[in-house]
Amino acid sequence: MENPQNLKLQLSNTLGLPQRQVAVWFQNKRARSKTQSLELQYCNLQSKLEAVLSDKAKLEQQVKFLQDELKRSRNQLALFTHQDSPVDNSNLGSSEEDHNNQVVVFDELYNCFVTNGHVSSSTSWV
Repeated sequence: MENPQNLKLQLSNTLGLPQRQVAVWFQNKRARSKTQSLELQYCNLQSKLEAVLSDKAKLEQQVKFLQDELKRSRNQLALFTHQDSPVDNSNLGSSEEDHNNQVVVFDELYNCFVTNGHVSSSTSWV
């Protein structure tokens, strides 16, 4: 491989250009190459970001669906246990003691159905 200085000198003589002009051309070429590389990396990152944001939106929709399904299930539980009003879902994790025991039992039953493959997303409890 030739020495870059010799190559620049040879190009300078062949093209009839000052050696400094040939050196500047090489600098510009390196800068363009680096810029193109950064632009390509940016495009790749941008497409990955769009994919991740799309996945995030899908997951948020699934979470909303599951929260609604849990709310419906708890309301059905309230009806099955002869309670006069639907379950208050504003504090799902910290219910009154009696209600909490019912919810735990229901959650255990629900998990049993889910793990045994007896429940699908279209299952209706009505």
